[in-house]
Amino acid sequence: MPKLTIDGQEIEVEAGTSIIQAAEQLGIEIPRFCYHDKLSVPANCRMCLVEVSPGPPKPQASCALACTEGMEVKTDSDMVKKARKGVMEFLLINHPLDCPICDQGGECDLQDQAVAYGYDQSRYHEEKRSVKNKNLGPLIKTIMTRCIQCTRCVRFGEEIGGVTELGLLNRGEDVEIGTFIEQAVSTELSGNMIDICPVGALTSAPYEFKARPWELKKTETIDVMDAVGSNIRVDTRGNEVMRVLPRLNEEINEEWISDKTRFAYDGLKRQRLDTPYIRKKGKLEAVSWDEALEFTAGKLIGVDGKRFAAVTGDLVDVESTIALKDLTQALGSPHMDCRQDGAKFDVDGRSDYLFNTGIAGIEEADAILLVGTDPRHEAPMINARIRKSWLQSKVPVGLIGTPVDLTYPYEHIGTTPDDLDRLSRARKGFVEVLKKAKKPMIIVGTAALRHEDGYDVHALAKMVAERFGMIQEDWNGFNVLHVAAGRTGALDVNFLPQKNDKGKTIGYDIYDMVKAGRAGKLDAVYLLGVDELDTRAAFGADTFIIYQGHHGDNGARHADVIFPGAAYTEKDALYVNTEGRVQMARRAAFPVGEAKEDWSILRILSERLNVTLPYNSLQELRRRIFGEFPHLKAIDMKPNEDFVSVDKPVNVSTSPFGRVVYNFYQTDVISRASVTMAECVEAFIRSKEQDALEAAE
Repeated sequence: MPKLTIDGQEIEVEAGTSIIQAAEQLGIEIPRFCYHDKLSVPANCRMCLVEVSPGPPKPQASCALACTEGMEVKTDSDMVKKARKGVMEFLLINHPLDCPICDQGGECDLQDQAVAYGYDQSRYHEEKRSVKNKNLGPLIKTIMTRCIQCTRCVRFGEEIGGVTELGLLNRGEDVEIGTFIEQAVSTELSGNMIDICPVGALTSAPYEFKARPWELKKTETIDVMDAVGSNIRVDTRGNEVMRVLPRLNEEINEEWISDKTRFAYDGLKRQRLDTPYIRKKGKLEAVSWDEALEFTAGKLIGVDGKRFAAVTGDLVDVESTIALKDLTQALGSPHMDCRQDGAKFDVDGRSDYLFNTGIAGIEEADAILLVGTDPRHEAPMINARIRKSWLQSKVPVGLIGTPVDLTYPYEHIGTTPDDLDRLSRARKGFVEVLKKAKKPMIIVGTAALRHEDGYDVHALAKMVAERFGMIQEDWNGFNVLHVAAGRTGALDVNFLPQKNDKGKTIGYDIYDMVKAGRAGKLDAVYLLGVDELDTRAAFGADTFIIYQGHHGDNGARHADVIFPGAAYTEKDALYVNTEGRVQMARRAAFPVGEAKEDWSILRILSERLNVTLPYNSLQELRRRIFGEFPHLKAIDMKPNEDFVSVDKPVNVSTSPFGRVVYNFYQTDVISRASVTMAECVEAFIRSKEQDALEAAE
């Protein structure tokens, strides 16, 4: 390990560490534009120049120079200061004076570094050049005259996003960033280019001219657009969400988020339920809370508990789930389920439904088998991790399921559960990769669990994990990838068909509920955030349907009673991501109109039903949760659960796995209400469909 001195401070670093990285470890700031610690090093902006001895008598780029034994570095010498001022002067030759109207103002690296390291005036009087703006789609606004050709966006697209639309064109004073063919940037992570752009060349199109950063209240919270649980910051002005930005969490989303996470926030103010409704003479009418609660109580009091059921949706937090569970049990019903999509899998142990390797653990794997999943569209941050691992170590990837574009090469093994069964018994092919691997892993997707043979596929995947050494003392390579943010938390609190004292399941799952409803054996069903079902068709015309949620979508359309709830940005809540990590979401805005937090609605209703729930505040409710489920107290810690072996005969079919996500931009009630996401559908999905039709003709 080389030892060197930087500004008189001695430091020992790992071999291969660059000077700019060593300086960061000492807390010494070296300005930069092109360098980014998640991207390759181009060393083309020259802003990070330092003086190095022994060495040539000229400043050198600290981002591209590795530390060596005995090196002495000066970051603030007269030579360095003069060089930086010169570089800044060159960068500003063609940069327009757009700061008063630029959305990057107040958060601009060029602004900050021009003040800290530049001259207070320019010696150049020539006309500034102008560059034509590029159409990168509905999410990114371009003003390319501001571009300083740092190439961060180009490298992000190639290395993280897995797309190559952007490139550096021309030479000399004509150089510019652009697309080789006029087209939008087709990656689900394109919004991150806005974050890493050090100037105002790439800014958020939906946020254009909306607010200044110093006007916004910043709240650190958790994303619910998928089950990854990306760490985000929600910026609000008044009670309106103005933008969503990523927060650094190296174990989950690093410093990236998907475009849906970033831009779907405008759906939070459209198609909202802001007052209770009850159905009168076939039509929904707005009523007061008191009338809605009394009407519901009148329908539920006296109902046999065995004829009442409850279902939770994809975006529901842990507190609301446990409140509905307590209410359902207080009414004497064992019928509850959190799997509105009908996924089938055993939950004998917690590891049966978790992403046990952990998201960061993907980088340790040396072989990956995907079963019934499309991580690029189901969990873009997990797909980005797999691509990162492939770039670093060329990890081999196999897929059993519908062929999709995953931004990295893979071996397509088959499309059916039977192909997984044959792989488990094969001697050649991808099985050889699994046998040779020291840390192989399997990722079982929701499409595999929604299959008609879901239980057998789940069991078979566990057998494959054991057979090929995926289960080791310090490595659990069996992973389930959920798509619903609230799914893992609901499974953790056992919001599933209940069992009797002898361990026999007596409650209905979602399939049994539908059968019972259509057969007239269900009097009432409580739907908490259930937005993906045609509820009247599912439960029959005579079932009394109570819907609680925040958008007027599928769940509310046929309900007899509607209780307006709070969206994820409007409440303090617990969510458990697909790897079993408990995270806290914090309220950034207040619920709209007369809407209330979901758990409090259930608490009020329980009082009207004469089965008052034993908590009056969020703190009391959490004490109740932590008392029964103490593992949920471990906030932001990845669990290490023991693998539960399975030994039972499996019988799988040759029916192919389907796909869970066909339209990445509209997968939930919030994104379906988003105008920005609708524009993305037009720009990215329907345009591709049109191109395919034209090619076929």
